[in-house]
Amino acid sequence: MENFCKWFNSQSLLIKLILLLIPVVGWVIELLVRLSKFLEKKDALSLVVFLLFVFVGWGWFLNLIDVIYMCVTGHLILAD
Repeated sequence: MENFCKWFNSQSLLIKLILLLIPVVGWVIELLVRLSKFLEKKDALSLVVFLLFVFVGWGWFLNLIDVIYMCVTGHLILAD
């Protein structure tokens, strides 16, 4: 599970965009990335971000912010 974030970040920008823009798949990908980052770091910020995406991340708003941020920086917010 800890390697999922590394796998996701190693994909091309186009593949990451496609994965995030598919409605249910995008939410699952975000959850897996956030969970793997929490398991890697084990800090409070990673836990809060993971829980935020569990309860609120299924909506389009957080996903849209992450997609825009990923297009600019190449990785998700607080998941580098």
